[in-house]
Amino acid sequence: MQSGQIMVGSHAGVYVIKLVGDVRLNLCTSFDSFIDNMFAHDDFTDVVFDLHEAEGVDSTTLGLMAKIAIRALERGCQKPLAVSADEGIRHLLDAMGFDALIEISDEHRDFEAETQPLQCKTPDECAAREKVLEAHRVLMSMNEQNAETFRDLVHTLELECEPIGKPSARMH
Repeated sequence: MQSGQIMVGSHAGVYVIKLVGDVRLNLCTSFDSFIDNMFAHDDFTDVVFDLHEAEGVDSTTLGLMAKIAIRALERGCQKPLAVSADEGIRHLLDAMGFDALIEISDEHRDFEAETQPLQCKTPDECAAREKVLEAHRVLMSMNEQNAETFRDLVHTLELECEPIGKPSARMH
């Protein structure tokens, strides 16, 4: 499987996020920074996920995709579009409940936005853990099945992220 890469671009307020290869959590902190920058632009009107060249997408990346969709909808935009001809990728999106947040299509489309590789820095362990935790909380918020699927992982990450010697402020 090809190592993952995230390609990004925009044209007339439409942002294209192209996932290539096997996209994993090592790209998560840079991707999350891009998300914040994307929504900071006044011209933002829509987002498209081009998954035609994706071979695999991990749950952290899916959580960040959900975060984008939720923020776009909160901004009053239409549902983002995800395009992929890969039956496995489309099934994954369906199984995770993405149909509530995004339009899923198998059409191959050309987008006017020219994409460039997202410059990804290797995250430090703590920053990566925080992004993984945030992404999985978003996935859990989507539906009960996701909440059940990721509950143990999130609980474990929450315990690992607590400062040593400090009591937990979370409710159980």
